[in-house]
Amino acid sequence: MSEPFSVRITVRGYETDVQGHLNQSVYINYAEHARWSLLRAAGITQAGLLAKGVGPVALETTIRYRRELLAGDEVDVTCVFEWGGGKTFRIQQTIRKTDGTVSAELTSVGGLLDLEARRLVADPTAYFKELASDPGLFGFQ
Repeated sequence: MSEPFSVRITVRGYETDVQGHLNQSVYINYAEHARWSLLRAAGITQAGLLAKGVGPVALETTIRYRRELLAGDEVDVTCVFEWGGGKTFRIQQTIRKTDGTVSAELTSVGGLLDLEARRLVADPTAYFKELASDPGLFGFQ
């Protein structure tokens, strides 16, 4: 297996709480940034999704906080899609300091919403495969 898709982010001071730690809600922002970065790298845009009448939705997110992050820390945020064949898919993400220390692990369940019917599409993989110029970033052959 190849290395997971990853983006580097520097923790900004205004993202920290009164103790100087990265605010818990920002971890989700970092994960979302990595997911959209992967979509863009694969050739999928928001406009392309809208043209197909679908939009990604988050159904569940679990965060395991491992080590604190402080302003100025640099982290790599990974993103790996896992396909199960149904209406939903999993996304595994790790936020890791550049020294290798794992700061957080996120597991999300997502789907693609049919924007007209307001229901999940039956086969999200078909949409991702069709829209992606580089489907290999999603683990597709």
